[in-house]
Amino acid sequence: MRVFVAGATGAMGRQLVPRLVRAGHEVHAMTRSESKQGFLRELGAVPVVADALDPDQVARAVATARPDVVVHQLTSIGPMDMRHFDRAFAQTNRLRTEGTDHLLSAAQAVGVERFVAQSFFAGYDRVGGPVKSEDDPFGTQPPPGMEQTVGAIRHVEDTVLAATWTHGLVLRYGGFYGPHTSLGPDGEQTDAVRQRKFPIVGDGGGVWSFIHIADAAEATVAAVECGAPGVYNVVDDEPARVSTWLTVLAESLGAKAPMRVPRFVGKLFAGETGAVMMTQLRGASNAKAKRELGWTPAHATWRDGFRELAVSARAETDAAA
Repeated sequence: MRVFVAGATGAMGRQLVPRLVRAGHEVHAMTRSESKQGFLRELGAVPVVADALDPDQVARAVATARPDVVVHQLTSIGPMDMRHFDRAFAQTNRLRTEGTDHLLSAAQAVGVERFVAQSFFAGYDRVGGPVKSEDDPFGTQPPPGMEQTVGAIRHVEDTVLAATWTHGLVLRYGGFYGPHTSLGPDGEQTDAVRQRKFPIVGDGGGVWSFIHIADAAEATVAAVECGAPGVYNVVDDEPARVSTWLTVLAESLGAKAPMRVPRFVGKLFAGETGAVMMTQLRGASNAKAKRELGWTPAHATWRDGFRELAVSARAETDAAA
């Protein structure tokens, strides 16, 4: 099939594009930067230069490629600021609202058969049990400070699923870790854990779901090729409390155990958003994705992935010494 990937040079795109090429697809990879065309050619793709926020450029790019499938992986995430979460995600929120609308409009004009879009597990309402399925309420009770971000995610989901002219699939990814992510060998979150700047807030009872970036890419290839329209949680097999996974991560990295701070102290440096994510977040089940996409994560649990991450981090440190 001919597959158009928007957001082809991000952490996901770097993993996804070569996998699609190896699977025999003709990949048209969109980037905003002229200078990244060579990199995309090296991955085996046809580079496409367009600004995702310019509807005319997007329309021309998609019309030229005439894809069977569009994959929407547009993000622009800078340094994390939990106190001002929506501000930190402002550009990504535009890509998830305006960018989604531009891609859908362009895709409809050329009769795209399948549209696969990125979402995020952290929007599940913080009620009931600790692990959620795709049938549970999502995005109706966003954490304070994340209203715009969760609203943008809901926009992606609602508009893609409402597009009756195509097969729309939404992938609610877990927290990414691995190469080129903030929880990679030299990532922002990894450094914070090493430096004991990532404390356990309150009881650390928030439940997080993770997914290695390579496993997320494999699931996305599966969604390109199969699966009914709908929402899929793309996460590993072990949702975990913050107090559990953060302690294991620090130990894997050879760092001191994370500090523990009361919730009111956590709010001072991470805001209400950070405090809620550390104490109230709900995880997600991958049962539907495994069943209907025929996908299984190679890193079944973040425990294995974090050990692998620690080995890579030590190798990079040794190489830089």
